[in-house]
Amino acid sequence: AKSAEQVNDEIEKELEEAAAEEAKPELSREEELEIEVAELKNKLLRSIADLENYRKRSAREKADSIRFGNQRLIEDLLPVIDNFGMGMQASEQDSGSMIYMGMQMVQKQLDGFLESQGVKVVQLKASEVFDPKQHDAMSQEESEEFEEGQIIRVMRKGYMMGDRLIRPANVVV
Repeated sequence: AKSAEQVNDEIEKELEEAAAEEAKPELSREEELEIEVAELKNKLLRSIADLENYRKRSAREKADSIRFGNQRLIEDLLPVIDNFGMGMQASEQDSGSMIYMGMQMVQKQLDGFLESQGVKVVQLKASEVFDPKQHDAMSQEESEEFEEGQIIRVMRKGYMMGDRLIRPANVVV
């Protein structure tokens, strides 16, 4: 047995449904099909757009994967390149020796390899403003020649791979 309240709720619900049915105009079969075609066309267009967005995203991710796939290897190679550069500086006084000339050839090959991978040295010079997004401050020094916040000297080069910083420059501020 239903309570009076439940019966009243059911009656109200049936009245609301009947009122909603009366509010809907009677559509012909042709009009119903046109509405259904429009809805299906809308779904199709959305699906096509989703697929196109997926293709673009996949292509972009693949290009990034290829472009930055060697990043870890290059990051591991940078300290070796730094040490080789220090060796080149130390041997500059004997620049006529065969060893120095051989080292110069290797340096050119390393530079060519980095360039082919899209790696560039972050170009810095003394007096540029320190940027914590691109530089690591190794120490601070008092200087009459430079203002506070300016780079006094570069201790280690920084590198970019495309538009991505792969190693910040170490500087004295």
